[in-house]
Amino acid sequence: MSGLRIEDLSLSLDGVPVLDRLSLSVRSGEFVSILGPSGCGKSTLLRLLIGEIAPDRGLIEHPDAKSGAFAFMPQRDALLPWRRIIDNVTLGLEIEGLPRREARAKAAPMMVEFGLEGFERHLPAQLSGGMRQRAALLRTVIQGRPVQLLDEPFGALDALTRSRIQLWFEQRWQAAGWTTLLVTHDVREAVALSDRIYVLSPRPARVIAEFAVTAPRPRLGRPLPEAAQAIEQQILDTIFATSGD
Repeated sequence: MSGLRIEDLSLSLDGVPVLDRLSLSVRSGEFVSILGPSGCGKSTLLRLLIGEIAPDRGLIEHPDAKSGAFAFMPQRDALLPWRRIIDNVTLGLEIEGLPRREARAKAAPMMVEFGLEGFERHLPAQLSGGMRQRAALLRTVIQGRPVQLLDEPFGALDALTRSRIQLWFEQRWQAAGWTTLLVTHDVREAVALSDRIYVLSPRPARVIAEFAVTAPRPRLGRPLPEAAQAIEQQILDTIFATSGD
């Protein structure tokens, strides 16, 4: 399977330019992050990818783009409070037309892998923030889409839970080989998780820098290698230089 390519993507919403000829790519099995100032259009880019809105111009290329290549996880876990965890996890499968019994059977072994075994019949309010986030991630990946789109998936967690979930997710990403595009404001998170990082300008967003992170994994739960620390500082310098402050 080839990766995702975005070329010369431009968009205005209500007359306000949001994206300006933005181009980037994600290779198959690669973890790529997008950084940029608040309001620059990062989340809007993900909305374009899932077809929620259409660009004014430009190209989104993936072999399965028209038939649903992308699984999307929004900033909050967005679990439905009246549905039990097993039924939240299988919601996407049911929407696609899979009978509930078959959807649950597909989810059952993954509940173990995602640390949710024994909580299938709990409601979201009965779970910790970290467990809710794992359920939301499982709901995203269980659909079997070629590309995972993650919009600040760890941002609502406290620092300790966030660190644990990041490490947990990285281990599963490596085992599964998911093609992943992460939107984040956290430079350290991007450097620790990514193969490559794109930095966007203030709105209208365009790519102003690209960084490859080649430091060995795992990088989480320990001090970053010097080379990765240097990239982190370069990214911060780039963001500050274009912030206009």
